[in-house]
Amino acid sequence: MKLSESTLNQFLLFQRNEITEYRIYCELAKVTRNSANREVLNRIAADELRHYEQLKKATGRDIAPNRFKVWKYVLISRIFGLTFGIKLMEAGEVGAQQSYSEYSDEFEPVGLIAADENEHEQVLIGLIDEERLQYTGSVVLGLNDALVELTGALAGFTLALQNTKLIAMTGAITGIAAALSMATSEYLSTKAEETEKHPVKASLYTGAAYIFTVLLLITPYLIFQNYFVCLAITLALGLLIIASFNYYIAVARDLNFRRRFLEMAGLSLGVAAVSFLVGFLLRKFTGISV
Repeated sequence: MKLSESTLNQFLLFQRNEITEYRIYCELAKVTRNSANREVLNRIAADELRHYEQLKKATGRDIAPNRFKVWKYVLISRIFGLTFGIKLMEAGEVGAQQSYSEYSDEFEPVGLIAADENEHEQVLIGLIDEERLQYTGSVVLGLNDALVELTGALAGFTLALQNTKLIAMTGAITGIAAALSMATSEYLSTKAEETEKHPVKASLYTGAAYIFTVLLLITPYLIFQNYFVCLAITLALGLLIIASFNYYIAVARDLNFRRRFLEMAGLSLGVAAVSFLVGFLLRKFTGISV
């Protein structure tokens, strides 16, 4: 069929995208251990290859995949999980589906490709299953409690103690003790709920998330001497943790990032502000200095 130059160039872009995603799904299917996930990925890879062949009939050309994109999304999926990597890639297909629809009158199979792309996303949402996403509630519990409690505690310690090493030591003891307490509580809670989650794994996810947050938040007090600078960096790190984790969950679970981020950040900063004020008042009215 005869295509205009602009349509040909657009179809070649479509074609490269399809062969690239075919390679991504094939590579992910090779490394996933879950047989059900592998079957879904192979089926979608076959559809992507079929789309490529349909577009090739219109363009009459072979196109090589974008190897950097293949490497990038396979690496992201290996590090952050299959669901996150695929959802991140599929998020870019919304615009592609609309672009496909614009050319359905010139080449009918393009409209069918757009419908297939939408189906892919729905299949992935329903069938991809990962252990780490089953325990996001436990991770949220550990992160949220550590951020709210420790940012508040460190803010209070900062003004009450005014010694960076002492603040770091006190924060570490407080944080690790709280992490062990939270992990134990999560174990007992999960065991009582009779869910598919394993109580030991749930407690480990909660405890690990808590301790990781504790270590990150006290690090500025081990590096810098000015305790106000340390507190500012700690609060910034807290916001970074909140933003990073909520972005991950928003992509993997199709949730509202902005609402979750503002809610969690507001709680952490609010508690820190109140604790800072408490530390100031205690120091002033008790007359105790360290």
